[in-house]
Amino acid sequence: MTRSFRAAFTALALTLSLPACAQTAKPANDADPALWVVKDADTTIYLFGTIHVLKPGMTWFDEAVKTAFDRSDEVKLELVMPDPATMQGLVKATGLAPAGTPPLVERLPVARRAAYTQAVIDAGLPANALDKFKPWLAATQLSVTPLAKLGYDTSNGPEQVITAAAKAAGKPVTGLETAAQQLGYFSSLSDKAQLEFLGSTIDELPTVETVMSKMVDDWAAGRPEALAEDMNDSLKDSPEVAKVLLVDRNKRWATWIKQRMARPGTVFIAVGAGHLAGADSVQAQLNALGVKATRVAY
Repeated sequence: MTRSFRAAFTALALTLSLPACAQTAKPANDADPALWVVKDADTTIYLFGTIHVLKPGMTWFDEAVKTAFDRSDEVKLELVMPDPATMQGLVKATGLAPAGTPPLVERLPVARRAAYTQAVIDAGLPANALDKFKPWLAATQLSVTPLAKLGYDTSNGPEQVITAAAKAAGKPVTGLETAAQQLGYFSSLSDKAQLEFLGSTIDELPTVETVMSKMVDDWAAGRPEALAEDMNDSLKDSPEVAKVLLVDRNKRWATWIKQRMARPGTVFIAVGAGHLAGADSVQAQLNALGVKATRVAY
């Protein structure tokens, strides 16, 4: 469960907390991530899978991806981030536990409490800093620090690069979801699912460097199925999380694409790569609606 759950929120959490750093170009780190296209006589929609945070130095916004972007009239992301103050307010509204809720550490199984406390301290926070958080928010906060220490940053991630390029080119950028909607998906999960997420996040913190490195490698090499296996396979252990965070969203996005095909133009859509692979992918949902997505070879 945790990798997909964490990846879905990492961009939001990092945007609030990490400094920007410039993207540099190093041909040795050239990447060719997967790209798909849906088209008819007068409409073309590109589907690009992103990985929300990257280290500086990877070149991916070129070749077929850049060509597809340049040909597009508009850009569609999972969401357009609001300003930091608004985002902080949304996180506070959705991520704090109701008054009277026991401290978070007391809600965890006894066997996990020491590891949880150590994880909070390792993040550079007081041991009780997250006690009033809902479990999903505590888990994502604990995921931010190790990624930052490893050099990952949203400013190097595709969403920020694409947004900047769209702004420079005068292309409109809109979201398939709002930040309030996306945070609401996490907040609406049952307490059981949230606590499972927090517990497994604690368990996986020691391997975050290895896991993240493999995910980036699979993304860069255009191996969407391998990336989906890393991000989504463990969702099978939690049907609730899989339905809310993956399947239902993919269905909504596929419906939007099918409806958009009724109007002429070219659209560049960029969403998390985990949504574009596997049995419940956006492409699979499109196929169920009678719309075919084709992988772009390059």
